[in-house]
Amino acid sequence: MLPSGHRMRRRHEFTLAVRRGYRAGRPRLVAHLLPGGNGEGNSLAGFIVSKAVGNSVVRNRVERRLRHLVRARLDLLPPGSLLVVRANPQAAAAPSDELARDLDRALAKVLRQSGDSRR
Repeated sequence: MLPSGHRMRRRHEFTLAVRRGYRAGRPRLVAHLLPGGNGEGNSLAGFIVSKAVGNSVVRNRVERRLRHLVRARLDLLPPGSLLVVRANPQAAAAPSDELARDLDRALAKVLRQSGDSRR
C-alpha cells in the first residue's frame, strides 16, 4: 500500500504532471514525472487506469500492483515531485516482473530527462 502522504488526489496535480512533466512510454505503462511540482517535501504518486485496460476488477488489480511497485521506488524520486503512472491495456495480462521492469526503465528515463543525478 502506498502511504497516504504520498498519494496524489487532486485533479490539477494529475493534469500538471501529465502536461508539464517528463514522459517515458513503455509497452505496459507510461510514466510522467514533474520534479518539484508539488512544492512540498513529499513526492506524490497517482495512477491512471482506463476502461481500455479491462473491467473494474482488472483495473483495480492493475492499480494495486502498480501502487505496490511505486511504493518500493519512492526514494528514487526527487523531493516534492509528482509522478503519474498510466497503465496501458497490456498491463492487465503482464506478470509483475514485467511491470516492474517497465516501471524501472520508465523511471530511469524520466529521471535522466529531468537531470536528477540520484539514479
